[in-house]
Amino acid sequence: EHMLMNTGNTIVYVGTYTQVLPHVQGSADGVYVYQFDAATGALTYRSVGTGVVNPSFVTVDPQRSVLYAVQEIGEYAGQQGGAVSSFAIDPTTQALTLINTQPTHGAHPCYVSVDASGQWLLVANYSGGNVTVLPIGSDGTLGTPTAVVAHVGVPTHHDAPHPHCIRSLPGDWIVATDCGLDRVAVYRLDTTNGTLSANEPPWTMLAPGAGPRHVALHANGTWLYCINERNSSMSVLVYDANAGTLHELQTLSTLPVNFSSSNSCADVRIHPSGQFVYGSNRGHDSIVIFAIDPVTGLLELRGHHSTGGRTPRNFAIDPSGSFLLAANQDSNSVITLRIDPATGMLSETGQIANIPSPVCVWFA
Repeated sequence: EHMLMNTGNTIVYVGTYTQVLPHVQGSADGVYVYQFDAATGALTYRSVGTGVVNPSFVTVDPQRSVLYAVQEIGEYAGQQGGAVSSFAIDPTTQALTLINTQPTHGAHPCYVSVDASGQWLLVANYSGGNVTVLPIGSDGTLGTPTAVVAHVGVPTHHDAPHPHCIRSLPGDWIVATDCGLDRVAVYRLDTTNGTLSANEPPWTMLAPGAGPRHVALHANGTWLYCINERNSSMSVLVYDANAGTLHELQTLSTLPVNFSSSNSCADVRIHPSGQFVYGSNRGHDSIVIFAIDPVTGLLELRGHHSTGGRTPRNFAIDPSGSFLLAANQDSNSVITLRIDPATGMLSETGQIANIPSPVCVWFA
């Protein structure tokens, strides 16, 4: 019973767009700090971290009490490429104070994560077509990049390579999805020098035109779920931590059979119970719900639930697995949906927070 008590201290950070861009009417002030009510799912505004442009994706480093945010821009400090910034998190108020910013040497960074060793920051640069590694100081200060690795290849359906996600996998491997090349690349990170080397084989191909975008790893360390932006599908990959290899098992549509309008997928999350996986549909404007077979990891479509807004981008599940918070980028709202722990299905809470051009929702 005590597990479900509301401590009242859960904090949610929301990454946003601060500029008007071709794909979004950005109007935010920075990274927003909200208090999350674990009983009702309500969000209450606390503060906003400023001094950055288009902090569209964020991640929290619990060990240092630091938040990292990309600056999704094409030019920083007079040079080509975007930037990434670190913010100190106040231990009492959870307010954000900018520590420093470094260039990523790749335009429009859209994803940031901390590697498994906790020493290196990993960034995917969408327009730059490359991925960047930066050292993290003990207080969260970012050092100059130690690696900038270009994704090279001829796209089947797109204009260029577009890395969209980069994160650690067990066994000291790094996975980077490329929605321009339809590849999921695997690297070895040298945790002493911060350099990346390609695995052999260097990548796994998905279907031409799939557009792999984000991945989520099951708690068993074997099943990797990949949401595919361009053909609106979810792929199940088997991961071998010894060899650093991926093998595609299954790919299912994220859309209802009768839906024929345009759609692109964005984010994927696994329920803490390990029984369900969710994805966001931009166009259908929904969250798709799949059940995970506990023996094989294969998926079964359970249904869809509207996000009550336009263009749901990233979303998050609270640590208790009770609520899903979806960021409706183009209708300036973050909606809280209740999760049925037995079926995985979603239902309305009536809680909708008005937040300008929200992109990323992150539980501290």
